Amino acid sequence: MTIENKAASTDTVHIIGGGLAGSEAAWQIANAGVNVVLHEMRPVRTTDAHRTDSVAELVCSNSFRSDDAANNAVGLLHAELRKLNSLIMRSADANQVPAGGALAVDRDGFSAAVNAALVAHPRVEIQREEVAGLPPEEWQNVIVATGPLTSAPLAEAIRALSGETALAFFDAIAPIVHRDSIDMSIAWFQSRYDKVGPGGNGADYINCPMTREQYDAFVDALISGEKTDFKEWEANTPYFDGCLPIEVMAERGRETLRHGPMKPVGLTNPRDPTVKPYAIVQLRQDNKLGTLYNIVGFQTKLKYGAQTQVLRMIPGLQNAEFARLGGLHRNTFLNSPKLLDPQLRLHAQPRLRFAGQMTGCEGYVESAGIGLLAGLFAAADVRGDAITPPPPTTALGALLGHITGGHIETIDAGPRSFQPMNINFGLFPPLASPPTKKPDGTRLRGNEKTIAKKQAISARALVDLDHWIADTLRVSNAA
Repeated sequence: MTIENKAASTDTVHIIGGGLAGSEAAWQIANAGVNVVLHEMRPVRTTDAHRTDSVAELVCSNSFRSDDAANNAVGLLHAELRKLNSLIMRSADANQVPAGGALAVDRDGFSAAVNAALVAHPRVEIQREEVAGLPPEEWQNVIVATGPLTSAPLAEAIRALSGETALAFFDAIAPIVHRDSIDMSIAWFQSRYDKVGPGGNGADYINCPMTREQYDAFVDALISGEKTDFKEWEANTPYFDGCLPIEVMAERGRETLRHGPMKPVGLTNPRDPTVKPYAIVQLRQDNKLGTLYNIVGFQTKLKYGAQTQVLRMIPGLQNAEFARLGGLHRNTFLNSPKLLDPQLRLHAQPRLRFAGQMTGCEGYVESAGIGLLAGLFAAADVRGDAITPPPPTTALGALLGHITGGHIETIDAGPRSFQPMNINFGLFPPLASPPTKKPDGTRLRGNEKTIAKKQAISARALVDLDHWIADTLRVSNAA
């Protein structure tokens, strides 16, 4: 079927945006036997953050964060997505690079794998064009997955249609360093607490130690360094606390960085094990070849000249060569609990669904998860099926509940202070009977209770997801 024929068909889903959410939605729709047209504006129109025209480009970190499904909420989300044949997770697993307990990927290999799978699928067409303004009326089933960098014409059209002013925040990009420019006579390889993660060996990060004097000088340079100027209309836009620029963290208190990305715990300098560094900067492998490393947690809005000078103050990076310096872009998101229904449809125009970061989820895996759900919901509409959302006891259900308002206190004007959110155990319903004893019958104490509670929430989630897949998705697919 040609693009023209698919675009005119009433049984076709149109997706605007080829990021992680849009790509995952397209995959799920096509695998459900429904035609899909994926509209990606690059390279016809570029953005301030992207550097390629490939779908599913990772513009920030190359980490999908923890892959521990038993003890970490994002690791649990990984496991749930794998159960649902996620293209994003399949491509990540096939392109992983060592990263301790995290799942990190070769960003180019990952994007190429997603792109190849979509291009090869007979029910997927990719159109390179900007959808400026609202989609045509004849598109009766649309997913808007344009992410935090939604083009101005479309953003304005959505804003006018919803009657809401979109909230906004700044998100910053971490620098990437050429591995061979790092001084390994100062730095060393080690994962925090020697933790072994997927594809790793317990020594997956490069660690750069700082004395107190070096740390104090570094903080002073961060605070005084020349920053990117804000436009007048951007001046009051808040940052997302999960991705603060390092200089903003430094301004909040001189010790903030030591309790954040530069914390010196779980690491020992093999050259002088008796002396504990005052602070440590970590770098994580960014590509499969191991030639590039990104500076973990070092998102920044320093201007390029200042960045180079300040980052070379880090011991081991004094001669660093940068494959990419940090940057800053403006993110926008909807007041989703007020504007969207439980199946991610816009109340004001239900033919439009939203997915990804624009809905107020934060993070690669979270965006892909909401894209997956939007794809399942959209495909079910085309097929005349009814799919209930996943249980709130699952990671996908908990994240969907955050977006559509299930757990948020409301006042007359609607949801209060809606903000972007990563998946976390605080979004899950409490356990009916929290664990109190170990398998041997002895009582859980201190941190043991927290660990056992997380593990019980994760175990419950995976069981409930299996039931949902069997009772809802398989019945729907069989119909």
